[in-house]
Amino acid sequence: MPTQIIDEVVEDRSRGVDVVRGVALGFLLTGMLFLVTGCDRPKPPPLPPLEVPVTEVLRRDQPILKEMVGETRGSSDIPVRARVEGVLTGMHFREGSYVKAGDLLYEIDPVPFESQVIGAQGSLAEAATYLAKAESDLGRIAPLAEINAVSQADLDGAVAQYKAAQGALQTAQSKVDQANIQLGYTRLHAPISGRIGISKAKVGEFVGRTPNPVVLNFVSDSNPIRVRFSIDERTYLLLAKRLTQASSPEGEEERLAEGLELILADGSVHPEKGHAVAMGAAIDPGTGTLALEAEFPNPEQRVLAGQFARVRVVAQVLKDAILIPSRAISELQGMYRVYVVDDGGVISVRQIELGPEVGTLRVVTSGLKPAERVAVEIMRLRPGMTIKPMPFQASVTNESADGARSAPAAGT
Repeated sequence: MPTQIIDEVVEDRSRGVDVVRGVALGFLLTGMLFLVTGCDRPKPPPLPPLEVPVTEVLRRDQPILKEMVGETRGSSDIPVRARVEGVLTGMHFREGSYVKAGDLLYEIDPVPFESQVIGAQGSLAEAATYLAKAESDLGRIAPLAEINAVSQADLDGAVAQYKAAQGALQTAQSKVDQANIQLGYTRLHAPISGRIGISKAKVGEFVGRTPNPVVLNFVSDSNPIRVRFSIDERTYLLLAKRLTQASSPEGEEERLAEGLELILADGSVHPEKGHAVAMGAAIDPGTGTLALEAEFPNPEQRVLAGQFARVRVVAQVLKDAILIPSRAISELQGMYRVYVVDDGGVISVRQIELGPEVGTLRVVTSGLKPAERVAVEIMRLRPGMTIKPMPFQASVTNESADGARSAPAAGT
């Protein structure tokens, strides 16, 4: 019995080994089948060419604009100054309103100055009486001196008293005039027509002597409005011809740097164009800039003195300039290059030299020719690859020459 059991166990193990061998043989045959069928599979089709936006270089006469930072000023900014000391008794205007030249603005207590006028007039009357007596004495002594009834010394004394009385009368009259002038200073009138600001003194305050207010207000004529700004040396050299011609005796009637645009703090452009009316005599060695003042019509009084503003001027016009989108340019170790696309869509790298920026475009001074095409999306490109050119639809390629602008001038 035990021998029979042992034979059965051995027989079962033999069957298990045969099963394992059969399974392994099945896997091996299956793998070989997949390998054979894989070798017979066709190769996948090549990938299509990369679609890349491409634009033709733009060629046109391009104005190069410069923007300078400045501050607005009235064409006349006149302080209203208290020329005598006293208590402010009247204010006859609304702050921030428009006043006309000659309008009464302030009154200072006139009583002390009226008393000075009265005192001066009394002195004038006394001098007039003294002159009348001296004239009478001279009229009486002069005939007697002719007949030697009085001495020459008496005549000389009478003449001296008469001339002294004349001088005293003139002095007294000048004091009356001076007192009247001081009295007139108690009424302050608008020196020019324009907008008056916020008063620095109120009724009841003592004015006219430090630390009390002396300058009570300002009247600003803002039509036309002026803008003071500075240009750097490079911009001056671009504008030098027009500036020197206009400042020469032969060009006195010319307006220097016409067609200026005024850009306000909110980015809006003032509707009226202006021109430069004044310039400094020399470049400031400390800042390397030249001061200029421009004048702009301001009939609606929209622009006030003291505002931040920028002045835009056409510094030069580049004839037949070549422009491309700035995004089409790459930089490597200080060298600039673009990817040029030929008629077959093949990419080649071209080194270029750049000019000024014009909005989202850049002037190319060398390295490109008219009618050539450049790739705009350059991240995945490499020389020699073939692409499928796609039209570049961005509006910057159609930007008008009049709408172009450059970066603000350095040092302004």
